Amino acid sequence: MIYLAAFANAINQFVPLLGERGLLPVSRFTSLVPFRASPSLFYFWQTNTAFRTAGWLGLGLACLVIAGIPQRYGALAAATVWGTMWLLYLSFVNVGQTFYGFGWESLLCEVGFFAIFLGVVTTPPSVWLRLIWAWMLFRLMFGAGMIKMRGDSCWRDLTCLDYYFDTQPMPNVLSWYFHWMPASVHRTGVLFNHVVELAVPWFYFAPQPAASIAAALTIAFQLVLIVSGNLSWLNWLTVVLCIPLIDDRWWSWLPITPSAVEPMHPIYRAVVYAAVGLVALLSVRPALNMISPRQMMNASFNPLHLVNTYGAFGSITRERFEIVFEGTSDDALTDKTIWREYEFKGKPGNPARRPPQVAPYHLRLDWLMWFEAMSPVPRSQWFIALVQRIRDGDRETLGLLAMNPFPDGPPKYLRVRYYRYTFTTPDEHRRTGMWWQRHLVGDYVPVVGRSIH
Repeated sequence: MIYLAAFANAINQFVPLLGERGLLPVSRFTSLVPFRASPSLFYFWQTNTAFRTAGWLGLGLACLVIAGIPQRYGALAAATVWGTMWLLYLSFVNVGQTFYGFGWESLLCEVGFFAIFLGVVTTPPSVWLRLIWAWMLFRLMFGAGMIKMRGDSCWRDLTCLDYYFDTQPMPNVLSWYFHWMPASVHRTGVLFNHVVELAVPWFYFAPQPAASIAAALTIAFQLVLIVSGNLSWLNWLTVVLCIPLIDDRWWSWLPITPSAVEPMHPIYRAVVYAAVGLVALLSVRPALNMISPRQMMNASFNPLHLVNTYGAFGSITRERFEIVFEGTSDDALTDKTIWREYEFKGKPGNPARRPPQVAPYHLRLDWLMWFEAMSPVPRSQWFIALVQRIRDGDRETLGLLAMNPFPDGPPKYLRVRYYRYTFTTPDEHRRTGMWWQRHLVGDYVPVVGRSIH
């Protein structure tokens, strides 16, 4: 199901972001980066048709797996489908540049690769595969815990949640309520974070029932993150990794008759051993990174995104700034000029709009707008291209937005403004219905006119 969301994301967003006329075209990337450094099928096919075809193929294969169809034809058929999905998604990630530069992209590539070895319902469970999942989950959780302890001081003085809920990349409607919880709840939440990320992961390798309890605590923690913000499919994929650690007896209440397993085929056993050896070989650098005082937060040490290092929110921003696009159809600019705002799908814009629930779907442009707003002046090549596309009324780019205030043609003039946003207080929200307060800081991009073709 996570693959389904990821491929749907590629179908809807890859072409306007990275296609032939995208903000960061794939063709430009592949002309500068050799295939061996970032292998992808799109080195050979770089058309919008190829990108869409790969997205639809991946989505179709994900639907087949959800329906259980490949599993009916044996382990080889299932492995072929899983392997194809992994290759397709790796191809998107390896040419996706900054739009695919998040930790959950590498995590999906890593989980997707080792899913190739799962077999079918008659395949006997492998303790070695279980160790691979446990080690993956350990790197994900413990790496996140260590990056916090080495990072922002608010993780050590227990105040990070005073800022996190309203300054996170893409709040949802419950983020407002979490933000206004008592300070004691926020302090307890930070302590719980440290326990789950620093202490609990060691029990993933423990005998039962300790491993199951550790997995259950991790799932509970992820569910809190899921309901309090939009972090793409990161939390959902973490829950998936917890499932193999839970003892079968915990599922005994489900009305499911276990399938009879067949003896493990020698070839399958050899393939699993080879996978374990690969993980052991590739684990050296991620393990050293976790204990390094200069720990990297999210990094892949090989172009196939296998056995990566992970981490999240090593620092917490104290203030939220947002970039707002405005246009006008007036022929001449005066003090009476009426400016109309463009609305993005997920990021804060109109202060009266309720923050949406988006995850596990991922709005790549909205997410990067959060990073761009950390600087008071434009700093990214893709952002300059975005200004040009919106100014010229590019239909594919405007399709990434929630609302285009100029449906009949591009505006005569465009400007980009820079605001500071804060959640309204409970009293303000009750009186006005507003979710946000915003204060103008200044112009992010001065007025630009429509280009002449």
